[in-house]
Amino acid sequence: MADIIDILSEIPDNLRSVRRMRQDAVDNAQKSFELLVEGESSLTPAERFAVAAEVACLHQVEKATTFYQEIAAEEQASGERLDAILAATRVITLAPAQADARVLSQVRQYLTEDEVVTLYQLISFLAFQLRVVLGLQVLAGGASGSGLVDEHVAVDHLTVGDNVRTYPDLVGPTTFVRHSLGWKPWVAPLEKNELTDEHREALVSKDREGSEYFRLLVRDPGALRARTLTDFDIFYNVDGGLGRAERELAATAASKVNGCIYCASVHSVRGAKESDRGEDFDALLADVNADVGSTEWSAIRDAAVALTQMTFSYKHVDALRAEGFDDASIIDVINASAFFNWANRLMLTLGEPELPQRFR
Repeated sequence: MADIIDILSEIPDNLRSVRRMRQDAVDNAQKSFELLVEGESSLTPAERFAVAAEVACLHQVEKATTFYQEIAAEEQASGERLDAILAATRVITLAPAQADARVLSQVRQYLTEDEVVTLYQLISFLAFQLRVVLGLQVLAGGASGSGLVDEHVAVDHLTVGDNVRTYPDLVGPTTFVRHSLGWKPWVAPLEKNELTDEHREALVSKDREGSEYFRLLVRDPGALRARTLTDFDIFYNVDGGLGRAERELAATAASKVNGCIYCASVHSVRGAKESDRGEDFDALLADVNADVGSTEWSAIRDAAVALTQMTFSYKHVDALRAEGFDDASIIDVINASAFFNWANRLMLTLGEPELPQRFR
């Protein structure tokens, strides 16, 4: 049965079958769509549809834009709250590294902490969905990406209010690094003693109860669970397709482009461990266009960068195929690159990285 990504990308049956080598990722990406776009939440249907239409328009994916604009037209909305939601949507979509505590503070004037998590999950999920749609569309021989809308994002006029957490004494990293980092949330996470059985099920793994990041995201438990299961299948299902290290390479490249120092640190460490090619990850962290040690890795890196910038085209597919990657491997490149456009946006926009004392 076709899901929303199949429909929007218009891929043929053979590619739909290959996609389903990652069945959990397919099912839970669909679940995210149903929960965040179509489902019930404290964001109104009109607000959610307006966000979806705005994000699709900014990504310049024609069929998706038409689809989301049509459903948005069915539910009219206006007012200061929606204006604040759409202003945050544009910054998070076009310049996630600039969507800092100032942007969050503006939208917090109208949204509760739970609503903020749902909104930010929605925007970030759509960044993933639309990149998968573009990648599959190109793989099937369809139109190449036109890039994100060229729109200047201005945040310097914004200020941080007392409705978000701040850390005046925090020491953050000043450059991309291949070692562990801390992370501090701007929105209060749930305390461990506030977690219900529903929250614990959504966290999937008990060790995540100790993470402020995941205890923040679990404010929307359904969205977190679907996202986590998508993540696990894309990166840890090694039944065919791309190698683990190469998936981490794509994640690191996307994170470098988006300016997510935290995500790049985590996934460069994992990739180096899987490949024993730490020097190539170091080169990538220093310069996204650096020599990464092989033509195979260059093709993956170039594809990840292009998907992140929404300029993915047939030349990237041809380059991957020239290195011997089959459709399953190319879909893994698409999924891994796209997923980190989801992950980066949450990590960049809900908190900030902290440099551990031992690295100062």
